[in-house]
Amino acid sequence: MQHRIITLFLLFFVAIGMSAQNLQQSLSKLTDWSADEQGLLLKTAEAHVRIVVYSPTIVRVRVARLLNGVAQWDDHSFAVIAKPQKTKFTVTENGEAITLLTDEIKLVLKKNPVRIQLFTKQGELLNEDELAFGTAWMGGETTTYKRLLPNERFIGLGEKGGLNKLGNGYTNWNTDAFGYGPGSDPLYGTTPFYMGLHTSGSSSAGKNLAYGVFLDNSYKSHFNFGASNRRFSAFTVEGGEMNYYLIYRPTVAEIVQDYTWLTGRMEMPPLWSLGYHQCRYSYFPDKEVMTVARTFREKQIPADVLWFDIHYMDAYKVFTWHPERFSNPKKMLADLETMGFRTVAITDPGIKVEKGYDGYDDGVQKDVFAKYPDGTYHTSEVWPGWCHFPDFTKESARLWWGDKLKPLVEDGLDGFWTDMNEPATWGSRFPDMVEFDFDGNKATHKKAHNVYGLQMARATFEGSKKHLAALNPNGGKRPFNLTRAFYSGVQRYSAVWTGDNTSSDDHLMLGAQLVANLGLAGVPFAGVDIGGFNGNGSRELFARWISVGAFTPFFRTHAAVYTKEQDPWSFGEDVEEICKNYIELRYKLLPYLYSAFHEAAQTGLPVARSLALNYAFDGNIYDRAFESQYMFGQSLMIAPVRSNKDFAKVYLPEGEWYDIHSDSKYAGKQTIVVETPLERLPVFAKGGQMLVMQSVVQSTKEQPSDVLTVHLYAGKQGSDFVYYEDDGETYLYEKGDFYKRTLSYDAAQKTLRFAKPDGKRSSKFKQVRLVLHGFDGLPQEITVAGKKVALTNDAVPLLKPSAGYDPLGAQAGSAQRLQAKTLTFALSDEAFSVKW
Repeated sequence: MQHRIITLFLLFFVAIGMSAQNLQQSLSKLTDWSADEQGLLLKTAEAHVRIVVYSPTIVRVRVARLLNGVAQWDDHSFAVIAKPQKTKFTVTENGEAITLLTDEIKLVLKKNPVRIQLFTKQGELLNEDELAFGTAWMGGETTTYKRLLPNERFIGLGEKGGLNKLGNGYTNWNTDAFGYGPGSDPLYGTTPFYMGLHTSGSSSAGKNLAYGVFLDNSYKSHFNFGASNRRFSAFTVEGGEMNYYLIYRPTVAEIVQDYTWLTGRMEMPPLWSLGYHQCRYSYFPDKEVMTVARTFREKQIPADVLWFDIHYMDAYKVFTWHPERFSNPKKMLADLETMGFRTVAITDPGIKVEKGYDGYDDGVQKDVFAKYPDGTYHTSEVWPGWCHFPDFTKESARLWWGDKLKPLVEDGLDGFWTDMNEPATWGSRFPDMVEFDFDGNKATHKKAHNVYGLQMARATFEGSKKHLAALNPNGGKRPFNLTRAFYSGVQRYSAVWTGDNTSSDDHLMLGAQLVANLGLAGVPFAGVDIGGFNGNGSRELFARWISVGAFTPFFRTHAAVYTKEQDPWSFGEDVEEICKNYIELRYKLLPYLYSAFHEAAQTGLPVARSLALNYAFDGNIYDRAFESQYMFGQSLMIAPVRSNKDFAKVYLPEGEWYDIHSDSKYAGKQTIVVETPLERLPVFAKGGQMLVMQSVVQSTKEQPSDVLTVHLYAGKQGSDFVYYEDDGETYLYEKGDFYKRTLSYDAAQKTLRFAKPDGKRSSKFKQVRLVLHGFDGLPQEITVAGKKVALTNDAVPLLKPSAGYDPLGAQAGSAQRLQAKTLTFALSDEAFSVKW
């Protein structure tokens, strides 16, 4: 009896201890601290806190819990490639806090309890820990709580719908989200970077402030932006250390630039990848592929890329061609190249367990597959059947995968499409115990899951780049890679698309939001399945979606097996005409678009730009009616509209705006109603900005005429546009083989200046046609490089006029009536000015 009583008491106290461990425990008071040339180390009874100064505007915060008195640091990142800069800072201490001051920010570390505050150097509060909670632990989870500031908004997190995240919660766990809805979360990718926006003091007279937070931890994470509470925002990780970066810059655009300095920026893409892509699950056999290619050329609808989905493989086994459907792939790919087409093929990570299949046999021999803790290979079922999965966190596995792509590259494929790489398996329960190498820092699937797609994209990019360089020794050749799953830093290796969407107007509007939000997360090359992957959409939906797609960085139509065809000619002559017109406009805009991608490669700024990038403190942009609007480059604003709407409300931010269809001018900071027949997507050029355009080509293999058209829109504010060219194919631009030139519009001086070009290359354009929109009182002649040149009044439609659904073309659309003053002059390699 006594033994039983003692046992019950022991069980009681053990239960109390377990219960206490499951309650939340926060950082307590400071017990010790020290400084070094990189930052600070703070110690409490529960954890160590490391502050690392990365630059005058970026500090890294690391919090590692103690286990038997030892801090459990975990300093491995696949996302961050920047190293801490040598940065001047000072550290001071008083009875309440330690203060670290750089040239741009002030970080205050409260002592009891340890809490973090971020200020501008001038003392304006940007962000601070919630006083009661700070960084805390509950079971195996670590959470950092931040006090919600008055009128604070939150933007970012990449592939998640909506612009203002306030009042919502989100999860990061890469998911095979087939047929996801507008409110679905999580989706395919993880970019745990957000920005907070608020105004100091009163909203009318205060200063607009912005800051960024990047949580670099690949375990499943959760973000709470005041969801179900009005006290705090928070971010939680389910394993590893709390590891985040605080960024301060005066503007959202500058914060994005700092974030992409940390995580890297894209290389220049091949020019052809900015053209139109046609895809289906699947085009087969080879005769069908060739028929699609010939139809594009016969109908003179521009296109650059045809895609191969999984039916090109032999029994869905990666690295193979189906022996009957594609009996001579090398010849087929060569024929397509002769017709001006590039080709991209899908790859999935699952390697079929089948003796005699080289992918399996060689993978086992090279020991590249992920394993259970007992050393046996993990096996899950997916398209080919039971499969092993390469451990892409292991360098030798990445090299192995890249080498396996060599025969496909030598066959003539130009790019790869990495799919099913969340990783997705039948059953959707990849066992958490499966182990991954993590470059020698072994971890489980819990840590590897969210970076698996990133590392597969990396292996594919690096492998194909190596093989293309071997085939093209003079400057190499730029690969193209598209991935479904990803983590922060993916922009270094791949474009991204938003997965298996649905043929609906909801997804038309959602897709625009997701692409713009990905831009805020440092991913400039992004797109959606135009027309919708899942289901059968209407002819009106396809027409509208193509028009929006023409202003999307990655422009690809795709559709699922057993759905209706979604080629530009699949919905009748009128829809075909709309598709052709907008695809042609895309090709005319290639000089503008390629220059925008150059800016992305240099600065990290996106191509499709959320209005929050430049108008973050205009409350109207967060209205649900307008959150799908975005800028395409620096000059064009796109307003996606549902396919069944003949009229739409559009919000115009600060500035002056021109309807590109009519040249109608509107003042900013107002809502307007515009007509939106299917052939007329609301697109507005910003006053004071310019567009650079070329003639229509059928593919980027075809050379445009030698005339570069510059559309300049009158405005009170001037602008600079950096125009960029290179060969569009190789890496010779890294050695100076490019042509770059700044065009500057001075509104006050009524002058357009052409700076002297940089680079070793000559422009492919020999003449400039200048089109002046919205300028009143122009003289009959204006001065170009000191010489008088006559102005003419010309028809200048950016978009071809619609035939009005009349096969004879008797009814002409409004674009035919658009006229403006123009002049044409030689493009000199010397600096010169145009004055009026």
